[in-house]
Amino acid sequence: MKYRRLGSTGLDVSVVGIGTWQFGGEWGREYTQAEADAILDKGYELGINLIDTAECYGDHLSERLIGDYLSRRSREDWVVATKFGHRFHDLFTRTDSFDAAGVVAQLDASLKALKTDYIDLYQFHSGPDAAFDNDELWTTLDKQVQAGKIRFLGTSIGSNDNLHQTEASTKVGSRAIQVVYNRLERQPEERVFPSCEEQNLGVLARVPLASGYLSGKYKPGAVFAGNDVRHRHDAEATRLKLEEVERIAREEVPAGVDMASWALAWCLKHPAVTTVIPGCKDPAQVEANARAAELVVEPHPQDV
Repeated sequence: MKYRRLGSTGLDVSVVGIGTWQFGGEWGREYTQAEADAILDKGYELGINLIDTAECYGDHLSERLIGDYLSRRSREDWVVATKFGHRFHDLFTRTDSFDAAGVVAQLDASLKALKTDYIDLYQFHSGPDAAFDNDELWTTLDKQVQAGKIRFLGTSIGSNDNLHQTEASTKVGSRAIQVVYNRLERQPEERVFPSCEEQNLGVLARVPLASGYLSGKYKPGAVFAGNDVRHRHDAEATRLKLEEVERIAREEVPAGVDMASWALAWCLKHPAVTTVIPGCKDPAQVEANARAAELVVEPHPQDV
């Protein structure tokens, strides 16, 4: 495993993290505690130290699975990132909740679910600019940092090109940007990444496997179950993406290299990207994801 410095936080994070939206039950299956433990234990074994989750992944369900795990392991071994701003009601159904008082309640609920007294990176989660531009929100969050409940603040931008929230990060005390970035979705390279580099913001690349399409496992015409978020994707857009994936597999992925590992390493080569946070359904996928670190051989400005 390789490690990079997350912007100005001083945190050293593994270049491959573990995304845990799947623990919330919206990726085609539900998880037992033992299954979650096995995934996180495999990550630890391979040198992964970053877990990314959110309060709205199953109404703190993902956080509870992680928290139960952490309560039986060394909390200091992990950098835990979670998010705020949405209230989960049912599968794929949420409402926004970005008011200052509501966010403090969410933070306390996340701390309880995670069975910890601090969160390493607490991220504004894909909210509108009007909610982001609320000074009271950031003043309140800064007080939570001073109280020791939060180590660092971050922003998970909803649009790949949200330059407004990215450029305002330093002003509001946000030290990291989480953004969708992968071989099929390269828009952050144009404006967001240059701003991140200028401000020394850490970058967490989410959906680095394009919702699993870049794993190479799915063919055009693939159908997803009703409890899998991908069934909500536009069918024609998905078909075109999967046709492009087939072309990439033929023309860009070296022979003998696992496509998922290649796709993660592709993200990690960009000088702005600190880490990728792919989801994983089992320990074998954690292992495949971790192999991406071996494919990144060039020096990177954030290496430690």
